[in-house]
Amino acid sequence: MGLVCPQTLGNRGGMTDEAQQAATEAAQRVVEDVSSWQYSAEGGTIAQQLDEGLAQAKVRLDDDERARILAEIDDMKDEQSSTPQVRSATPAE
Repeated sequence: MGLVCPQTLGNRGGMTDEAQQAATEAAQRVVEDVSSWQYSAEGGTIAQQLDEGLAQAKVRLDDDERARILAEIDDMKDEQSSTPQVRSATPAE
């Protein structure tokens, strides 16, 4: 994975738009990798791979966004769905 480390873009007082955008882009790359390789796997494997990729990218999804992404990856098993789009991510602390 070509990952961006979004912490380098943020400031100490709060997250900049650039840092959030970098985090969202990094999370999207993780989702694309997991979707392309793991969509037919069991749910636990998909969740594990997603979590590991997000940790490696040093970004996080809130619980609702993570659940939505996992459900959409699972929906890809019907081969009619496309890769989920990350709506928002933040740098991991």
